Amino acid sequence: MNRAPGRLRFDHDHVVTHEERYESGRAARSRIPRSSQAHYVPDAARDPLGVLDQQHARRLPDLVPLRIARMLQDPFAFYRGTAAIQAADLAGLPTSGADIVICGDAHIANFGLFASPERSMVFDLNDFDEATTGPWEWDLKRMVTSVVIAARGRGASDARAREAALHAARTYRDALHQSLGVPVTERFFLPAVVRGGRQFGKKTQRVVRDLVAASEKRTSERVISRITERAADGSLHLIEAPPRLTHVPPEMESVVGEVLARYSRTVSPDIALLLSQHTVTDVARRVVGVGSVGTRCFIVVLTGPHGEALILQIKEATDSVVQEFGGVEREEVAGIDRERLGEHHGYRVTAKQRILQAVSDPFLGYVTFEGFGFYVRQFRDRNVSFDIDRMAEQTFDDYAFACAQLLARAHSRSANAAFIAGYIGHGDVLPEAVTTWALSYADQSHADYETLQAAVVSGRYEAAPL
Repeated sequence: MNRAPGRLRFDHDHVVTHEERYESGRAARSRIPRSSQAHYVPDAARDPLGVLDQQHARRLPDLVPLRIARMLQDPFAFYRGTAAIQAADLAGLPTSGADIVICGDAHIANFGLFASPERSMVFDLNDFDEATTGPWEWDLKRMVTSVVIAARGRGASDARAREAALHAARTYRDALHQSLGVPVTERFFLPAVVRGGRQFGKKTQRVVRDLVAASEKRTSERVISRITERAADGSLHLIEAPPRLTHVPPEMESVVGEVLARYSRTVSPDIALLLSQHTVTDVARRVVGVGSVGTRCFIVVLTGPHGEALILQIKEATDSVVQEFGGVEREEVAGIDRERLGEHHGYRVTAKQRILQAVSDPFLGYVTFEGFGFYVRQFRDRNVSFDIDRMAEQTFDDYAFACAQLLARAHSRSANAAFIAGYIGHGDVLPEAVTTWALSYADQSHADYETLQAAVVSGRYEAAPL
């Protein structure tokens, strides 16, 4: 080993500094001007219903009409179900060239409150079905567009919707710079604990306090008491509530043990030991969300030695829409097992969730069975969502502000975050451009919503009663 001047022990690879990545981002502006991020020109061959058809071909056919019905509830519900359509529209549009771990579906309804393993309340991203490595701009544009659509749905004027969207884009910019001001070893452990929303106005603080109080009623134990009944042998069984919750046929019941055995090999040893002390006593199919309706999702009841229950959700994981419809070629970040990524769709979801979230469910794991990939988590542990439609105007602004902050914090964990900060800078060029894009895309999404309405009227699709 050489002991050249300035070397304490040994020769080493070049240390890539924050400043170098930041300057690389600044330099990218000449190649992809930030103002170019404002331009949305729809492809003449775009086919939003064709994208839905591709997705439905792999969904459970009896649930497709329910998915259509949920998407038609209002323009924001429709937008929630169109991550694939937006990925197809984003394909080929200019990006700065810096890929990071992204959510892939970062609309503002995919943030919420849930309990950490230490029982503190956390506000963070809570949906990772589409999480992958891809362009950071796609997350930001999906989030800001969702602010526009939600604001319009609440009756806001275009000027007011633009103001809210621009505020969210600026908040992302500022929060990213703020996160990057913290050493990376500290950045990975920044808390997302809710303490009454003290950074917000009084109305929002009250909403946060009420939601935290409501979460006390959504503990696993209370949920279990509502959806299960005690059998003669003391074990717990699920109460059917069609079509949301229906028991699976006997041939599916018989394989649950094998599925959970494989899953238990993907969790930490302490969780595997805990699981081994429970017995599966029931399993049912569950219908979830808007965009996810029609994917395979199950909840499994496990009964412990004192009759206590543990409920797990097993949800299907397929290709991320960022790859499937956006055509993004995955260049994985450090720490991701590329072999497992290719073999297990559930691994992609769980690995990216752990990167993006401040704190994750200790029961998070994955399994592949008979060609289908799944990820597993604990079912409803004090998780609650904000009612966007019923918020006061200031609370809505605060909520969008918080979502933008959290998205920036999640993005700041990737090595290319400094590149992004350098590309964005401290001015309004990028926030203004993204806001302009979001307003245009909100118009496009509304037109697609009306196209789906017409397709139901014409008989192309069936919409189930809600």
